[in-house]
Amino acid sequence: MAFFIRAVFATAAAFLLGSVPFGLVIGKVCCGIDPRTGGSGNVGATNVARLCGTGWGVITLACDVLKGFLPVYLFLASGVGLRCLTYPVGLAVICGHIFSIFLGGRGGKGVATTVGVFLALAPVQLVIASIACLFMIWRSGFVSIGSMTLVALLPVLFLFSGRWFDILFSAVVAAVVIYAHRGNIMRLMLGEEQSWLKQ
Repeated sequence: MAFFIRAVFATAAAFLLGSVPFGLVIGKVCCGIDPRTGGSGNVGATNVARLCGTGWGVITLACDVLKGFLPVYLFLASGVGLRCLTYPVGLAVICGHIFSIFLGGRGGKGVATTVGVFLALAPVQLVIASIACLFMIWRSGFVSIGSMTLVALLPVLFLFSGRWFDILFSAVVAAVVIYAHRGNIMRLMLGEEQSWLKQ
């Protein structure tokens, strides 16, 4: 029972950490720009890079990856014993980023935070999915296509591991992150999505 109580507290803390909008903080403090008012209007690393420069975008990316990695890694390292109890923690930090309580239920797309979560949970599958992501960005010119490729590929890769809980967890994460990209999907269909090649 103590394991489950610890998991509940860790999940709540992960959601709060995920809700911290590092892109907004970096944009306002370091660049004097609110990323919600320019570019795609998103507080994620891609839009921060678009508005503030690549360096600040990379810093935002690192912060968002770290906030996904830390709660999952620390929970695993705590010796809780049940890997499946880690999944709510990982999902909470991703959902916190996408539906930030500090931004009225809005936030980023969750990709960088997802990378952090799977860096702690399954680095091999993450590396393969990340390579596919970068390839799709290079071929298409759209970060959104690469991002959705990354999350969609993770459940497929877990099929080879035989870890069914990982398959289910990664499928839920993919659904949540792709839902967060619904605006990008619409712009892609209309031919209005902004390519990183034109930035």
